[in-house]
Parts: sequence; structure tokens; C-alpha cells
Amino acid sequence: MRVWNKAAVMAAALTGMVYGAQAQMNPKEKLAAALKAIQDNYVDVMADEKLVDAAIAGMIRELDPHSRYFSREEALQMREAMSGSFTGIGIEYLMQRDSVYVTQVIPEGPADKKGLQPGDRIIAINGKSVAGQQISNYDIMKMLRGEKNTPVTLQIWRAATQAPFTTEIVRGAIPDKSVKAAYMVNDKTGYIALRIFNSTTRQEMDKALEELKAKGMQNLILDLQGNGGGYVEAAIGVADEFLKKDQLVFYSSPQDGGKDYYYTSGSGQFMEGKLVVMIDQNTASASEILSGALQDWDRAVLVGRRSFGKGLMQKPTALPDGSVMELTGARYFTPSGRSIQKPYHGAQYDDNVATRMASGELVNAGVVHFADSLKFTTLVSKRTVYGGGGIMPDKYVPIDTIEYNGWLQDVSDAGLVNKAVFAYIEGNRTALHTAYPQFTTFLNSFQLPATVVEEVVEEAQKAGRPLQPANAARLRNLLALEIKAQVARQLYSGNTYYTQVMNSDNESYRKALEIISDANAYNNYLPVVKPAAKKSAKK
Repeated sequence: MRVWNKAAVMAAALTGMVYGAQAQMNPKEKLAAALKAIQDNYVDVMADEKLVDAAIAGMIRELDPHSRYFSREEALQMREAMSGSFTGIGIEYLMQRDSVYVTQVIPEGPADKKGLQPGDRIIAINGKSVAGQQISNYDIMKMLRGEKNTPVTLQIWRAATQAPFTTEIVRGAIPDKSVKAAYMVNDKTGYIALRIFNSTTRQEMDKALEELKAKGMQNLILDLQGNGGGYVEAAIGVADEFLKKDQLVFYSSPQDGGKDYYYTSGSGQFMEGKLVVMIDQNTASASEILSGALQDWDRAVLVGRRSFGKGLMQKPTALPDGSVMELTGARYFTPSGRSIQKPYHGAQYDDNVATRMASGELVNAGVVHFADSLKFTTLVSKRTVYGGGGIMPDKYVPIDTIEYNGWLQDVSDAGLVNKAVFAYIEGNRTALHTAYPQFTTFLNSFQLPATVVEEVVEEAQKAGRPLQPANAARLRNLLALEIKAQVARQLYSGNTYYTQVMNSDNESYRKALEIISDANAYNNYLPVVKPAAKKSAKK
């Protein structure tokens, strides 16, 4: 046992005073000295890698909210997330009553080719029981995913046969699409929702536009609500679909103060035709690059609420061990010269919805005030637009405060919605397919039984989440809509069906459709500018 006496304590204090009197040292040497001091003196043994990771992360926290550090493992996960695909068997599943149930089978994926069906129950994975084991969703995912071309053996229980069977599925590349939904709203108008900008976004947009045009699309609603951005190159690629050749998408200004310009190539598929873009408070980064360019060139009407306000570009810098520093390397500006970066020195930067809800901005456009110094003009019709803190839409649509009610989120987080959806489909799958063989019929005619909603309300009450009387009717309707949308996604296998159902109660979507369907309304936002007459040459 080591005993510390008064003399030793005084010596330690004097040592600290001596150190304090030392001349300043090279900061890099200081960092190395700190690392060695921890290694030599800290009570527990600490791995060098863990300490260095923490030091780098600490340095980056001092920069801005968007510079980030990814460890070697995190960097690998990030690359996979942005690659547009992952390796797996191609199913979506749900943990319900301590069992793993298949809710969707991705068409043409490995599981689909082996005959798995929605409603199948996975009993065991590679011989390990997963029924009644209280295994987490993350652990199930790790068991199903793996190296490409490696097998995974599943034991399945199928209600129709009332018997288990075993099947081996070889893992393959499963698309992780950035186009969340694409469909025809009516005979002339198409709809595309983008959830992210990744390495396959341009190819996906090409395919979606081609398919919609083949169905007669003349107008397009592009939904960027909730799209937090992604690769800048992908945003340029999507802008290329709508803007003519050599039109500026944005320019950036790096550390040296110069300017880098990014133009379209003229290889797009939808340079003509009416275009409405939906944005909201969570539309950020690459989404703002795209929507800002389309607004500045008077190419689209923007509908919704002011975007997030991220005008900083990150540059990935790989370190020798495979970790990555994603550093803010430049500020970007829209074609008219707008910077849309909002101030980021403050605790409320990321608490975007709560901050804007508290200010009243999400329900009243008049709350937003722009200084004259932030005033810019569009490049064709010379409309007034503003920089500084996000992109303001041309048509403001207030948020549905009931839709963002905490009760709905609590009920969903508690798994009560998933439980209701699963129970309803499990008991009615055959009857639903018979009554609604086509999604259009389901969308227009299906009414969720009120008893399903009431069961969720009762379950929520028992769990300490009572429905508030003031908004009870509206909350019940929104709950019924969510359940109907999830039923559609599972019955018809696709997120497009979920989105179509949810759009039926989306006010921004309704406004976008109104504007794009009315030539006068559309032209009020985007006046037709006649080209200047050419002057005759003097002789």
C-alpha cells in the first residue's frame, strides 16, 4: 500500500508550479507529451488508438457542427451507407412477440429468388434460435448481413403450411435506394421523392424520369422534404436533369478565398415542363444546393418551409489507418451569390424543429425577417430571394402541429403501431389481397376498421401514454393514416405505396399539386420571360 504524506503532496504541487513556469512548447509536441503522460500515470491502461481517436474528435468539435471524425470502423459503415447498396438477403423484418417476421421481400433479391414471402417467421439463423430470445434488431441485422456470396441458413415457419422448413440463401448486393418513391399523380404529373444524395442517385433519377415520361409525365413534383443531403456530386447530377447546359449550379469558396464553379453538362431528361420542389425545415446541404439552383434559375416553384441552412461543404481526408476526418473545406453559394449558412455558434443549432416551433416560424411565415443585405435577385425573371439561414420557399406552407404531436411519436417508439399493423395483416392478408388486388383500389377505397385504432389507443393508455382530448379526433385520423400506409407497404412491397398514402394528408403536397395543375398559378410564381429581341445589324 502506498501512503501519501504531506511532503509528497507539496512536492507534487511544486512540480506543477515548475511546469507552469516553463516556456511554451510546440503544440504538436505538447499533444504527444499529454498522450505519454496519460499512458504513464493514469490509473487504468488506455489503448493508444482510443486516446488518439478521442483527441481528434475533441479537436474537430472546436471547428463547426459539420466537421466530423470517423474511426476506421465508422468510416467503413459510412462508405457502405453512401454506396447505394449493402450485402444481405433482401428482406425487411419486424420483431414482434419475440419473433422475427418478414414484412417485405425485395423483388429480384436473394430471398425473393428462394421463395421467401411476407408473413414468414424466421425461427433460426445459421442454427441459432431467434424465436423467444429477445434478440435486438441490430443483432438480427448482423446475423443476416455478411460478405457477398456467403450463405446464410434460415429456418422458416409459414402459417399457410403450418410447418417449418429450412432454406439456404446466398447473400448478395441489395440496393439501398435514394429515390424513396416515384409514381404518376395523374395523367400529366409525376412525383419523385429523394431521401438522400448518394453514389447511385443520378442513375436512379435517370431511371425514374424515363419511366414516368413513358407514362405521359409532362410536369413533376420533386420532394426534398427531410432530405439531409449527401454527396455534392449527386446534387450536381440531379440539377443536371433540370437545367440547361452550362448553367451554374453553385460555386464554392475554400480557405484560400478563390472560387470554384460547378456547371451543368446539358445531359438531363427534364429541362422543359413545370417543376415544383417541396422543401421543409429538415431539407439541408446538397438538397439546398439543388433547390437553391432551381430557384435562382427560375426553373422551379419551391413549396413548403424554410430549409435548414447548411452552406458548408465537407472534404473527406483519410488518415493512414483508414479513419477519416470529414472537414469543412469551403462555403458554397447559389448561382445568384447567396450563402444560406445559418449561424452555428449556439446550443440550439441542431435543435432545428424545436427552435423554429418556439419562434413561431413553422406556423407563420411573417416571423421570418431578412435584412436588406441578404436580398438577391433570380437570374431570369429577377424575382427577390434571400440568403442567410436557409432557402425560403416561394409558397410557404405552415406545419401541421398535430402531426408533430409527441403522442404519435411516443406510440410509434413504443412499437404499438408496428404491433397493430402486424396483427391486422396477419389476420387479413388473404382477404385484403382478394378485395384490393390493385394498389389504386386500396388507396381510394380501403378504410381501416376503427377497432384497430381504438386498440392502439387503449394500449397507449395502459402504457401511460393517454390520448389528449383536445386533439383526439385529428390524432386518431393521423394514426389510422399511418397504419394504412404501413399496411400498403407490406401488402404491395414497396415504399412508394407508403408514401402515396401519406401524401394524401400532406398539405405541402396538396399545394404543390394545386400550383402545378394551374397554369396561371404557376406563372404567377415563375413569370414567363420573353427573350430580348435581337438588334438588327447596322449597315
